[in-house]
Amino acid sequence: MIDDRIPAHLEVSALIRAVEAEGGFGMVISKGERIAGTLMVICCNRATPARAYERMPQLDGSRKWVLSKTQDIDNPQDFSAWYRRRGEQDDDLWIVELDIENAERFIDVAPHNG
Repeated sequence: MIDDRIPAHLEVSALIRAVEAEGGFGMVISKGERIAGTLMVICCNRATPARAYERMPQLDGSRKWVLSKTQDIDNPQDFSAWYRRRGEQDDDLWIVELDIENAERFIDVAPHNG
């Protein structure tokens, strides 16, 4: 099977550049495998709790962004502890934070509504 995915480091760079071009801020929290790494994108801004999305393989062979976790406003430290643990458990995983309103648009996911 041929894998036609964009190399992870290029996709991460493109995401960050796109967010910054729109006036937001993007940051790599954890680097994964350079070519075939997987991505977790943390969407955040001051108006809403942070959301973590991961691209998951689907039965039809496609890969779809799935909401993995939403920050609890009463316990925000739990969210950061969770994604840091995930990064420690998976050396292939890139964790990228996109700090801009409606960050989901950069990964083609419907906007978060509160």
